[in-house]
Amino acid sequence: MNPADPLLKILACPLDKGPLTLLPAEDALYNPRLHRRYPIVDGIPQLLPSSGEQVDDAEHHRLTSC
Repeated sequence: MNPADPLLKILACPLDKGPLTLLPAEDALYNPRLHRRYPIVDGIPQLLPSSGEQVDDAEHHRLTSC
């Protein structure tokens, strides 16, 4: 998945239904509001609530400062 992919405009977090940020270096999508990261496996976003990983404040700061 790349930043120009039109799919990014319609993908939403399964929990709060808000937009997600692509983290291309980590092959993941990130919800900064809930501090949740969702993996992208073989080009397919894993957007089940159980697939999301909660990140701590230090990791959130690192992800949002990029």
